[in-house]
Formats: sequence, C-alpha cells, structure tokens
Amino acid sequence: MERLLHTPEGVRDIYDEECRKKNVLSDKLVQTLNLYGYEDIQTPSFEFFDIFASERGTVSSRNMYKMIDRDGETLVLRPDITPSIARVVAKYFKDENIPLRFSYCGNVYINNSGLMGKMKETTQIGAELVMEPGIEGDAEMIALAVNCLLESGLEDFQIDIGHVGYFHALTSQIGLDKEQTSALKELIESKNYFAVEDYIDSLQIDSDACESLKQLPGLFGHEDPVARAREMTSCKEALEVLDYLESLQAMVGLYGYSRYVTIDLGMLSEYDYYTGIIFRGYTYGTGDPIVRGGRYDRLISQFGKDAASVGFAIVLDELLLALSRQKIDVPDTVSSTMVLYEASLLGEAIRAAGSLRNINRAVCLMKMDPSMQISDYANYCRRHHIDSILHILDHERLEKIDITDGSSREMPIPAF
Repeated sequence: MERLLHTPEGVRDIYDEECRKKNVLSDKLVQTLNLYGYEDIQTPSFEFFDIFASERGTVSSRNMYKMIDRDGETLVLRPDITPSIARVVAKYFKDENIPLRFSYCGNVYINNSGLMGKMKETTQIGAELVMEPGIEGDAEMIALAVNCLLESGLEDFQIDIGHVGYFHALTSQIGLDKEQTSALKELIESKNYFAVEDYIDSLQIDSDACESLKQLPGLFGHEDPVARAREMTSCKEALEVLDYLESLQAMVGLYGYSRYVTIDLGMLSEYDYYTGIIFRGYTYGTGDPIVRGGRYDRLISQFGKDAASVGFAIVLDELLLALSRQKIDVPDTVSSTMVLYEASLLGEAIRAAGSLRNINRAVCLMKMDPSMQISDYANYCRRHHIDSILHILDHERLEKIDITDGSSREMPIPAF
C-alpha cells in the first residue's frame, strides 16, 4: 500500500475556496494600511539567530526553528517580523529623522508544543510606525487596527489596551528583582487572582503597591479600571501611566472608535521589547487574539539607531477562522468561466478566452475528454466555484451554460 504524505505537525495546506478568501482578505487589509500611508516592505523568512536573540526581548530560543548554514552560522525561521523591520530601519534609514510607516504581510514560525494545539506557521499582516514617540502615534496605530478589522467584515470585537509601565512602576516601588517580577508577571497575565495574592503575601512587603498588584488581574473592562486603579495607588509613575491611558482613549475617540476600545491594566506581554502601551484585539469564534501590538522605543536602538516606534500585527489565520465561525462572508469578486473545446477548435477557444480576459474575467481553457459529458464538466465547475461554461460548438458559435440554474443559450464567438 502506498504511503500517504502528510504535513508536519502544526502546519497545513490551504487550497481552493479557503485560499482564495485568504488572499482576498489579505489584499483588502494591505490596501487599508496603504490608505493610511504605510508602505509595503518584505524581509527574509529566515535570518541570523542574533536578530532574535534573548536580549531583543522576542520569542524564547527554545520556540524558534533553527538551522546551520554552510558557513556554520545559526539561522532561524523568523518567529516575529518586528525585529526584522528594526534591523532594516537601522541599516537603510539610519540618517532619516522623519517618521516612517511600513506595512507587511508574511509568515512567522513558532515551534510551540504540540500539546498546545496551535499552528506553528501563521500569516501576519501588520504595520510599524517608526520614529514617532508621541501619543498621536499610539492613537493612530489603535485606530488603524480597528479600521482593518471593520474592513474585514467584523462588527463584534474589542481592542484591549494595557501599559507595561504601570506594572513596572508598582514592582519597582516594592523592589522586586528580575526573577520575582517574571514570576508575578506570568501569574497576572494568566488572570490567576488567588495565585497572585498568595505570591505577593509570601513576599511580606508592606506597601500600597502590593494591594494594587493584587488587584491587577481584575482591572479591565467597561467599569472604568483607570478610576479604580487611581484609588489604590499613590505611586507617581503609576499615576502618570493612568493619565496617559485616559488621554489615549480620548484621542482614539477623535477617530470615532471609542466603543471598540477598553483598558486592561493586567495585560502584559511575553515580548519584553515593549516599553509602553500594549494592545490586543479579540472577537468570538477564536480563543486567541486576532491582533497584537504595542510600543517598542528601545528595540531599534539595539541595531544602531534610536527610534521610538509602535506597531501591530493581525493574525490572518485567526481572523479568517473568526469570520467563518461568525458566518461573515469574505466576498470573492473574481468571476470565472470555463471555455470548453474540442481539439480542432483550439483557435476559437483561445479567441473566446482572450476576449474575456480583456475585461478582467478569469478563464480556464479545458480541452474536452471524449469519454466525458457536459454534465461532468458542470459538476467540476460547481466544485471549483466556476460560474459558467462557454462550450465552443464550431468556428463561429458557442453555447453559454449558467452553472447556477443550468440555463443555456447560443451566441457568436466574440472577436479577440
């Protein structure tokens, strides 16, 4: 028995209607980014390991796909596109001092545990606003993420905004070391209320910051978490973060997108390169975020250029899954036709196909198999979402068959 060839765990084939819809959605999102002035950029799928080394604050080394090239250098399949763009900015735009806007579409590769049930290869579409340190850049990025999700067809979604500075201000106030901070961060991010309280109590530190940290997992939602947080802390740095988030919410309101945005002070990120706001987009139909983003003011400086920046990525595969489960169609605007012909009428078939392609209609030429009937080709068209058949009858005439209702009519072969 012939052995079937499968894909490795965590990757899959995408074809037919799903692939077509993914491409249509990708094009629409990229066009939206372009309308905001973001210019397309492409970076390699694999880079030197140093681009994503631990000091960059990206994915842990154990979750990267690594390989050795013929010169003995360690390469990795990119687990994250932002560090690649940081490298590009430092190399090619070192002397630029006016903000740059980049948009991208590409695959990332993360070697997750198979037990997690996550895909190891996903497609991301994202934007990076480079050399923009102000709150205006943060607001633009959040508004752009909202606009992209609306353009995809989603209506019911939420962008949650946090700020790494709030957590760091509180942990600095009580003097936690790196190991303690990391442990607490993991508990807060998982919204493990009881474990957070037990861990902080075990530190035996008397400070209002401890009480604020205990409440962090619950400081989110529509019941004004910022106001609740103000009542719990006197930390100057923490209060400045709260002021910033209120100003940011107001600025996002200028775009008309306030109803899509909430604050989550307990939101933290596995990516340590974030220095300011972080945000995620959620909708029903998928358990993972469909958008991830944030401010990274020190990442590009590691490559040789000081450039405060902010960006986000849409996980296209998760977005498509959500749209499918919410029964929101991704319209495929391409109409296609099969031109069916016998070998002796190839010239007429090419002429008919050329006429249709001149008006941007997709056409597949199909030479008839004598053992098959017209109904066999009609069934093929239904399986592959082809709208109609033009059956070449002779040197001057063809029969047009509508696949939807089975109707047909004769007509002359159009001029090429």
